[in-house]
Amino acid sequence: MQDHGHSKAEITKRISGASQTSHLRDMIYGGIDGAVTTFAIVAGVQGAGLSPTIIITLGIANVLADGFSMAAGNYSGTKADLDDRARLRAVEHRHIKDYPEGEREELRQILALKGLSGPLLEDATDAITADAARWVEMMLTDEYGLSPTPPAPMAAAIATFLAFLLAGIVPLLPFLLGLENPFLIATGATALVFFAIGTGKSRWSLAPWWRSGLETLAIGSIAAAIAYVVGTMFQI
Repeated sequence: MQDHGHSKAEITKRISGASQTSHLRDMIYGGIDGAVTTFAIVAGVQGAGLSPTIIITLGIANVLADGFSMAAGNYSGTKADLDDRARLRAVEHRHIKDYPEGEREELRQILALKGLSGPLLEDATDAITADAARWVEMMLTDEYGLSPTPPAPMAAAIATFLAFLLAGIVPLLPFLLGLENPFLIATGATALVFFAIGTGKSRWSLAPWWRSGLETLAIGSIAAAIAYVVGTMFQI
């Protein structure tokens, strides 16, 4: 579990530092999907009794094409969030200009819900409304429920693609390297990837590492089993 210092200097440095967008969700999402979809192809083709060459061809195509598709989709979705944030910021600036008292009352009620009252409530309202930019940012967070830290579309896309690529190539390595019993090795290696992703994300949760690892392993195993069963239905 992460921790941080609470001395005056440490607090000042942490609070005054630039906010950083976390890409944990992007990396976990890309990693799990990369391992699942690539191994699903491996399992499906293996179940159908096709040659390793087909597994390699389809697997590499999936890693590159599907990885790029996921990254592009994540970029577009995150960019839409960023654009919506800009739109709402413009709306709030316009409302402050056209309806200053109404916006001031909205802020006053927001601060009241945080526990402020009496002269302290009025002083806080005056202090925040004295700076239009700070006023708008607070409204974005407390009125619209947006994160104080804006999203980073390109960084999110890169994190997704790299995680997809790294996890997705694992099921193909035994076939690329020409190892004996490649499907068995690919199965074990992919299971380790699922478990590693789960244990890694436990660092940002309260769940024990082994439980988080087993949960992710179970999700990936179910997807792989479905693909393998479907492949056997079309065995030639």
